[in-house]
Amino acid sequence: MAGLPLSRLMSLSVRQLLRDARAGELRVLFFALLVAVAASTAIGYFGARLNAAMLLRATEFLGADLVLQGTTPARPEQIRLGREQGLNHARVVEFASVVATDNGIQLSSIKAVDDNYPLRGQLKSAAQPYGEETAGGRPEPGQAWVESRLLAALNLKIGDSIDVGNKTLHLARVLTYEPDRAGNFYSLTPRVMINEADLAATGVIQPGSRVTFRELWSGKPTALAAYAQTVRAGLAPNQRLQDARDGNQQIGGALSKAERYLNLASLVAVLLSGVAVALSASRFANRRFDASALLRCLGLSRREVLLSFCIQLTVLGVLACVSGAVLGWLAQLGLFKLLQGLLPSVVPGGGALPALAGIGTGLVALAGFALPPLAALGRVPPLRVLRRDLLPVPPSTWLVYGLAVLALGLIMWRLSLDLVLTFALLAGGAVAAVLLGGVLLLALQSLRRVLAGATLPWRLGLGQLLRHPLAAAGQSLAFGLILLSMALIALLRGELLDTWQNQLPKDAPNYFALNILPSDKDSFAQRLSSYSARSAPLYPVIPGRLTAVNGEAVRQLVTKDSRGEQATERDLSLTWSADVPPGNSLSLGQWWGATPAPGLPGVSVEAKLANSLKLKLGDTLTFNIGGSERQAKVTSLRDVHWDSFQPNFYMIFQPGTLTDLPTTYLTSFYLAPGHDQQVVELARAFPAVTLLQVEALLEQLRSILAQVTLAVEYVLLFVLAAGMAVLFSGLQATLDERIRQGALLRALGAERRLLVKARRIEFGLLGAASGVLAAVGTELISLALYRYAFNLQWHPHPWLLMLPLVGALLIGGAGVFGTRRALNASPLAVLRDS
Repeated sequence: MAGLPLSRLMSLSVRQLLRDARAGELRVLFFALLVAVAASTAIGYFGARLNAAMLLRATEFLGADLVLQGTTPARPEQIRLGREQGLNHARVVEFASVVATDNGIQLSSIKAVDDNYPLRGQLKSAAQPYGEETAGGRPEPGQAWVESRLLAALNLKIGDSIDVGNKTLHLARVLTYEPDRAGNFYSLTPRVMINEADLAATGVIQPGSRVTFRELWSGKPTALAAYAQTVRAGLAPNQRLQDARDGNQQIGGALSKAERYLNLASLVAVLLSGVAVALSASRFANRRFDASALLRCLGLSRREVLLSFCIQLTVLGVLACVSGAVLGWLAQLGLFKLLQGLLPSVVPGGGALPALAGIGTGLVALAGFALPPLAALGRVPPLRVLRRDLLPVPPSTWLVYGLAVLALGLIMWRLSLDLVLTFALLAGGAVAAVLLGGVLLLALQSLRRVLAGATLPWRLGLGQLLRHPLAAAGQSLAFGLILLSMALIALLRGELLDTWQNQLPKDAPNYFALNILPSDKDSFAQRLSSYSARSAPLYPVIPGRLTAVNGEAVRQLVTKDSRGEQATERDLSLTWSADVPPGNSLSLGQWWGATPAPGLPGVSVEAKLANSLKLKLGDTLTFNIGGSERQAKVTSLRDVHWDSFQPNFYMIFQPGTLTDLPTTYLTSFYLAPGHDQQVVELARAFPAVTLLQVEALLEQLRSILAQVTLAVEYVLLFVLAAGMAVLFSGLQATLDERIRQGALLRALGAERRLLVKARRIEFGLLGAASGVLAAVGTELISLALYRYAFNLQWHPHPWLLMLPLVGALLIGGAGVFGTRRALNASPLAVLRDS
């Protein structure tokens, strides 16, 4: 049969596969691949669609899906490119100008919008100050919508007129909410919204005017991505693209954490399935040594034999992967149906990419974990037909581990896991495996001394472990991986998510108060206290721009679209504080003491901004504040929890540095639901103060937390299924030897009850040892995750001490069930075939 045509070889391989379809290792291998692909596909769809839905909601805080922002109008070709992609477009122009009336003048923030604004979310307004709020609409030409504090400042009422430049506008409504203002808390002047059709008539915008032009875009994600990629290359220095993640620190941080939780759970499920694939493929290869030798005797070459078995595994893998992709797609449909009441009304479809990626993950796992044992089949000597003790030359150790590591790397790349998260998971498990594997081997060796005085069931159970100590340690590690994965997912669902949710308590600040005048500071604080409102400290705020670092212009130091560029292209809210604010922690340097140090005053910089600007301790920063330059020396870097809803700042100065400059104050506070009248009273008592409600942002974050919690619970089902695949793969790997041993013992007169008891002892000990491994490994991984991946405070978990008992019961029961064939096989038939 030398030179067998490929078609005949494929036909022979498929017939062999169908004949062996009832083999236990093939069923387990198929199930392991099915679970891996189903888990990867379902999580891929769930993550992609959930992330798209959350981003869709987050875009409401931009007023669009994508914003092109600059200090000059967008070029015609930039607008044309967006329209060619079929995107919806709206334009916003923002600038500061004086509003004039017969009663006086007031510097205001003017916002000119066209008839398409906003593309996401809705404007909200009222017919009278503090009246009933309605959603929708926008100013018509000739109209102006204004904040209530402008009415109070100029003693106006709805129906009066104001002058913006050369244009007289009619006050039509009170502006109460703008969807794209949530990411910009620090607007120091009252808002006036006009129609873009009136902008030219005002005559306010002249060459050199400080104006922000914002082009809003919405549409299909593919079209948005194509437009962003095309436009980004030609952005002017004063332009930048902004999406929902960039537009808001709180939303971006929550979405990032949600993705990390889901990806971690995904990796656990896929890795477990990969272990099951490796164990099943190893038994698949070992049981086909005789068939390989026979095929060699019948004339097939080594390459053809190897190709035949590769075809079998490929056919099995493709069937399992396609079935797993369909199962994963159905699973995510069921989950979204169950969560219908929680999720947004519009959940974008995931497309075909998650299914294709899931199939790719399964095939990569099959190739990486199954090819090394399969490679031995091509090296089985034909003489094995006569001498069954002949074994093939094992493949290179570097090949075995190299392919496994390559497969693991590809899977992690497909899941887009960051290095810290992956290292925490893999290094914690590896350290626990090495340490406890060595301890387990030493413990097995010490058991030999007590074996002589043990009863017969204990001698049989322990004897099986002592006969192959390395195999016993390997089984214990594999079973420990199952328990570790389940414990880790339970930890994710329980303590990690609870700790994250506790960082956003129910009484998190739901109002920001801006523009508090120094003369109103004490009376405003007293009024808040009378309302029993829980408030943050009142922080002084002065707008200023960072212009130079160590005398070098800051524009030459930043990279495009970086945090540094975003922070230096606008005025920052500067403050000073004697103490480190809540939600901030020093990562480098020292806070200033009570006595000012000689030389330049100190400034503390947010750590990520400092990293983007490549700042270090001792650097001299130059700020332009109100037209004058001020210098300060970097004395510390801070990690800032932007999702705490407390006032947070990029720059905090040493007390006494900026006290000679005009200042307003800022705070945040919590008022329980049902106290709307107190908010109205507060606004009337302090008309210059801007009260910004952020309840919508809080509700969105809590919704994201609830969605992630349910997602992790759902992933637990796949982890359990993958764990069972590993368990039965490990049992299948030793089943042949157990059948022969059981047949021999029964031929010598052993009763079935004795063998069952011995199995319980053997697997109970394995399960208990696995539980110890899982408990230590989970603690190590949780320590790394808490401290380095999720920035949470770690504490011990006493409930993990239950894992040895859980392992003994679970592995003991499953072991007896999985090896029942060894007790039911006929001794005569087994010994005759041996």
